[in-house]
Amino acid sequence: MADTTIMRRRDFWTALFLIVVSAFFLYRTSLIPFFRADAAGVQGAWFNSAALVPLGIFSALLLLSFVLLAIAIRDGGATQLLRSKALGFTGGEAERLLCVALILCAYIFLLVPRVDFIACSALLITALIWGFHTGNPVARRLSTLLVLLPALYAGIAHFPRAEWTKPHDDDIATVAAFALLTAVMFAYERRRGPVSRVVRLTPVIAIIVPLLLVIAMAFGFRQNVPNRQGLLFSKIDYHYYVTLKPLWSSR
Repeated sequence: MADTTIMRRRDFWTALFLIVVSAFFLYRTSLIPFFRADAAGVQGAWFNSAALVPLGIFSALLLLSFVLLAIAIRDGGATQLLRSKALGFTGGEAERLLCVALILCAYIFLLVPRVDFIACSALLITALIWGFHTGNPVARRLSTLLVLLPALYAGIAHFPRAEWTKPHDDDIATVAAFALLTAVMFAYERRRGPVSRVVRLTPVIAIIVPLLLVIAMAFGFRQNVPNRQGLLFSKIDYHYYVTLKPLWSSR
């Protein structure tokens, strides 16, 4: 079977999984009202609703999932799996979906409520890009492991809600996991040959995207940032209000 067909068959299953995940979280987001009198202290201001950011994220994920599904069907992924034994759901593809599910569950339920948003999102992006863009099982397993380790630590060490904002051991564990995953990624890819452009850009994307997102959430749309007392965002928050804001407020 051609490599492209195998990848498209995997993309078909991945797209179905992501569609279900996106639909579930869009449903949960729909339970958050857009117009609340106590939303950031502004009566009826939709742009201050806590639903705005998750609605945008999971709507975009749902759209991208349908695009991935359409590409997989167009390139023969669906046709091939229907001709295959057990609908083409091989052990490797089951492992791939399991790894995606474990990473997303660890991120959503264990890391985001307890760990600095920038740190855990950088770890997530690195794991998803390196672990899944080439289909390499070693990269996939290492990425999953290095997301699960800090997630399990955060969940065990700070399980009660009262412990979620306690600094900063779980933040440090997540930053260390991100640094270790990045180092392992470059070392592994160098052993295999020239490092691809995707790998070189991965840590840059992993840091810049959540950094810009959290700044826009907190200071642009005035959203509640998960774990505002996190190791990295607490420094940004402090310097925004103490160092930067007085500069233009005094004018």
